[in-house]
Amino acid sequence: MGDIPSEVERAAKRIKIDDPASTSGGAQPAQPDIAPADKDGVKSANGEDSQALKEDTRKGLAPIKKEFLVEVEDDVGGDDEAEGPTEQTDARGRGARDDRDRGGKQGRKKKQKGQNTERTFGHFDDAIRLCNSRVLYPEFSPRECRLGDRCKMSHDLRKYLEEGRREDVEAFGGKCPVFEAHGWCPSGWKCRFVKSHMQEVEHDDGRKELVLVDNTPQRESAADGTHKPTSSEEPGKTDESRTDEPKTANGADGPEDQRPGVYNTISSDVKFGLSRKRLDFTKADEYIKWLGEDAKIADTLNQSRKDQSQDSIEDLRAKFVDPPFKPSEKRRLYFGPETPTLAPLTTQGNLPFRRLCVELGAQLTYSEMAMGLPLVQGAKADWTLMKAHESEIAPPRITRGKVPIFEDYDNSRDLRFGAQISAHQPWVAIKSADVLNRYVPHLRLIDLNCGCPIDMVFKSGAGSALMAAHGKLERMIRGMNVFSGEIPVTAKIRTGVKNNRPTAYQVIEKLAFGSREHRERLGAPGCAAVTLHGRSREQRYTKRADWSFIADCAALIKSYNEQKADITDTIAEPDPSTLPNAKDGRMYFLGNGDCYSHVDYNEHIEKARVDSVMIGRGALVKPWLFEEIEKGQYLDKSASERLTYVEKFARYGLEAWGSDEVGVGLTRRFLLEWLSFAHRYVPIGLLEYLPPALNDRPPAYRGRNDLETLMASPNYKDWIKISEMYLGPVHPGFKFQPKHKSNAYEAEG
Repeated sequence: MGDIPSEVERAAKRIKIDDPASTSGGAQPAQPDIAPADKDGVKSANGEDSQALKEDTRKGLAPIKKEFLVEVEDDVGGDDEAEGPTEQTDARGRGARDDRDRGGKQGRKKKQKGQNTERTFGHFDDAIRLCNSRVLYPEFSPRECRLGDRCKMSHDLRKYLEEGRREDVEAFGGKCPVFEAHGWCPSGWKCRFVKSHMQEVEHDDGRKELVLVDNTPQRESAADGTHKPTSSEEPGKTDESRTDEPKTANGADGPEDQRPGVYNTISSDVKFGLSRKRLDFTKADEYIKWLGEDAKIADTLNQSRKDQSQDSIEDLRAKFVDPPFKPSEKRRLYFGPETPTLAPLTTQGNLPFRRLCVELGAQLTYSEMAMGLPLVQGAKADWTLMKAHESEIAPPRITRGKVPIFEDYDNSRDLRFGAQISAHQPWVAIKSADVLNRYVPHLRLIDLNCGCPIDMVFKSGAGSALMAAHGKLERMIRGMNVFSGEIPVTAKIRTGVKNNRPTAYQVIEKLAFGSREHRERLGAPGCAAVTLHGRSREQRYTKRADWSFIADCAALIKSYNEQKADITDTIAEPDPSTLPNAKDGRMYFLGNGDCYSHVDYNEHIEKARVDSVMIGRGALVKPWLFEEIEKGQYLDKSASERLTYVEKFARYGLEAWGSDEVGVGLTRRFLLEWLSFAHRYVPIGLLEYLPPALNDRPPAYRGRNDLETLMASPNYKDWIKISEMYLGPVHPGFKFQPKHKSNAYEAEG
């Protein structure tokens, strides 16, 4: 690629506008004509208020300068499902369908809009499959294959290297990024860069043996600190999450479970035990039984309250019994202006992307939403979503003194990564929290999704359906709080199910205090934080988020926090174990929707009075948004700088999913998914005014150089070209179909 600069500009710099005529032989560079933001808002270059300019601009179109516009009709993908349900993708990538892509109506022809449902991604594997008993070992001393003569895979290493695989990838100078970063490669002989970490040695008897260079997993554990605490090192935890020991040679826990720098890897034994219902849930079952009986009494009491005497009501109240177990005291959380948060994002919120965002300033991250029932059943796809990079288990950066922090908040015990789950029944939520507490030692919190709008989730009674089932939601939070150990429980909600019937007020009150009957006997449900997405389920991801409604809810929560004793109307002091975060049981509140600049972020903190802002689609389009928030300024990233983020994603993907053929294919697939959002970024040097609006669709335009134009292309074939810069030529069997057929741009992640 002759147009790609040989040197990459530094990652953070002041706004610099390239010469718009430079690509066509212009003479003098243009002067910066974008005025910075001030306290009163962002002004245009000539001092006019940006709002006045917006009124003169076609609604919904990004205000790109005329000299960059071209007369070509664009065709870009939408983003209706950036944040939603879990994908049941085949972990090997062989012709798997993406269940997270489902949810649209089927059985009729559609126009070019909405989702491409039932997507497949072809297959990407070696022509000859090498047995796992050979993958990590020298040619003359492989492991014994457990299947013996029944094994259908190849055991001839030289034949595999000569005939069974494609040529090595030439990107990164032909050197394996995983080996370069960690000193060993868990893909072994299957690595697409294997020539960089193999050699042929000649023995005294004249025989020549192929060996891998320093490919010992045990060395990695000691070298970079990826050793996971065992049960003796971390009280109450098992050592199921360790990834530093090689497993069996037949692939039960193969190389894919030995990724360096990856935490929360669950053993096959645990997943198998869950799938066969062999794990002990005696305590959870006892609590679930009590919860059901308690709910029946509460329903009868509520039904009879209007027409029965006070004596009858007291008789019903006397039937209530105390729960068999109480919650453990929780690790304290903190959310504040210093903790911009990456939202749980379907498909795109994978480990490599989260790692990139943390590097660029994201202080808190969430897993993709895992379905609770498959978790309890030991499904590999959902347990894979619990994996976190080592950068995510570090504490968030918080400066004491700048923000009020409770005395009992211990930053050294905090971490960045939280898990989000969905559940349609209390027993699913409770057992999900139980197994996460038992087997995932590195979790900041467990978040219950109460906002997913897609039909498959909603009709099951999960996601946004919980916005209309307040009693069930309260029981879920209470039960999760009992079985999550020291891990706090939070919830992410929407404004409601219907546009004109917001229920968030009632839901927030239930999450803060519980129903009247329960708050008097049991105290608060124990919800540590609530995140509100400023749209209803009916809106799905369309139209702008309602930040005025979010501000109203923030004021409501503030009044709850300040006057808790008066509002709860309890007879006795609440049990401290039921109160999240501090002695007064403060509940944090985050807003979510359409944040696309540091101006948006600061405005939401100051005007909506939320504790922090959760960022979804804005981070997908420009992940350096977190850097802009930290620096308090726009960053006009050049195309070459943005390309370095693509390179980093490729490196991080190979580390997470492997550098073998399957790992390269998965990395390419998820890189293309990210580029389906990233190409929508319009460089601020091309805009007439600031701040940019996330929902504004850019008209067809050319960039300031050829690379910038390429990176703005809505054609997925151009995205594939970009992927080939770092992942080599596409596998003949690989397929990619953009998730969305046309542009929505009102969508929110």
